[in-house]
Amino acid sequence: MPAKRRPRAAAPMAAEDGLLLLQSQALAEEEAAKTKGEMLTRFLKDKLAKEERSSSLNLRKLGTQWRAVLRETKDKELRQDIEILSQTFARVMDCKDSSLATDLEEAEEQHAQALRSHLHNVDRLLQLQRGRLTCLEEGYSTQLEALKTEFEAERRTILEQHERESCYLRDVALAAEENYAKNDHEATLNFQSARDDIKSKSLQEKQYSRMQLGGKAEVLWEQFQRAMQSYTEATEHQKIAFEALKQKDEKSSREIEMQAKKLQKLQDLVTATKGRIAAHLRESEEQNRCAREEKERVLGQLQELKSGMNQARAKAHGSLARLTVQSGAALKALARVVEKAQRVLRLAEMCRRLETEEEKVLPFYPSSLAEEEQRDARQVLEETPAEPLARAMQDYVGLERFWQRFNKAKLEEQALERERAALSQRNRRLRELLRQYLAGISVSQEVLDEPNPLLAIEHKSCVPKDLPRAGGGRARGYQGAAHPNSLLGGDTHPDPIPSSAGTV
Repeated sequence: MPAKRRPRAAAPMAAEDGLLLLQSQALAEEEAAKTKGEMLTRFLKDKLAKEERSSSLNLRKLGTQWRAVLRETKDKELRQDIEILSQTFARVMDCKDSSLATDLEEAEEQHAQALRSHLHNVDRLLQLQRGRLTCLEEGYSTQLEALKTEFEAERRTILEQHERESCYLRDVALAAEENYAKNDHEATLNFQSARDDIKSKSLQEKQYSRMQLGGKAEVLWEQFQRAMQSYTEATEHQKIAFEALKQKDEKSSREIEMQAKKLQKLQDLVTATKGRIAAHLRESEEQNRCAREEKERVLGQLQELKSGMNQARAKAHGSLARLTVQSGAALKALARVVEKAQRVLRLAEMCRRLETEEEKVLPFYPSSLAEEEQRDARQVLEETPAEPLARAMQDYVGLERFWQRFNKAKLEEQALERERAALSQRNRRLRELLRQYLAGISVSQEVLDEPNPLLAIEHKSCVPKDLPRAGGGRARGYQGAAHPNSLLGGDTHPDPIPSSAGTV
């Protein structure tokens, strides 16, 4: 039994080893496949990186070449634009230079004109100022002479009065000196007598007082000596302090005196400075007042000059505006005259081309005036007229032949207008006759309602002889209605005739 069981246990072990081998092989294959895949991935990544680097390098090269081509193209375009802009700029600069040169010349002319007018106004103002100064100087000289005369007369009067008063004062002074000498002598005598009396009395009183006061003085001297000794002993230290204070007081008094002197000097200096300042203030106020008056006067003159200049400028501006308007109107009128003259010349050229041989040989009709009238007319033309209109007509004598030709053309135009009116009237009459004829040969309700027009046609079978004809002769008789164009003429177009129309 155990021998039989061992092969069964070996069989599972072999199966497990096979499985393990298979698993190890599978793992080895997976590892190899994984390694191969990693190597392939790495190879592809390297190749992709190389391709990306090469593609980026190629893209940079292409971008560099494209930018170079764009730069060249843009450079050409910019150079062309710069040439065009430079030409345009040069043209604009030429235009602006010409316009600015014209404006500058006009501005210089205007400035020169304004300067001339300003200088003229300034000269006029200087003339007026000189005249005014001359008048003021004359008035000043007259007033000065009058004041001098009055001053001399007043001076002589004052000198005479001074001489009289001086004589009177000298007499009064002499009399006062005499009275003073007399009174002084009397007062001196009285003073000397009173002085002697007072001196004798004072001597007597002095001796008596000396005798009385001698004893009292001795007593008092003794008392004074005792009091003085006691006082000296009592006030010895106070005396020392007093001496020190006295010295200090003297020193302080000297300093005070010095300071007082300095203060006095400073006060004097301040007073003098204040005086000078007051004098300077008065002088400066006077100068300021004079300057203000001068400034006001100059400002007034400046305002007057400015107002005059503004008025002159406004007047000049108005004159310039009027001149501009008048020059513009004159230019327009001249342009119209030139245009009219060109038109007249063109018309004259056209008329010359349309002239016939007869007009070229004999272009003008003879005058309708008699020989005497023509002679009088020539004399009148040769004389210098006095009236303005006649003098103006003298300027247009050269247009006499033109007016003859113009009048001839006008006469022909009037004749053609009359002939055209006659032909129009004849055409209307013939149209009316044709309409009546056509109404007579046709049948309609309107024709039946109206009278028969054939009677009128037979009655008026011929055109009246007094009808004007284009050729100048009489009109031919009306022959029939079969050929109406022969009656209406080649320049008319009547209505078509029906084929059923017959002849009368």
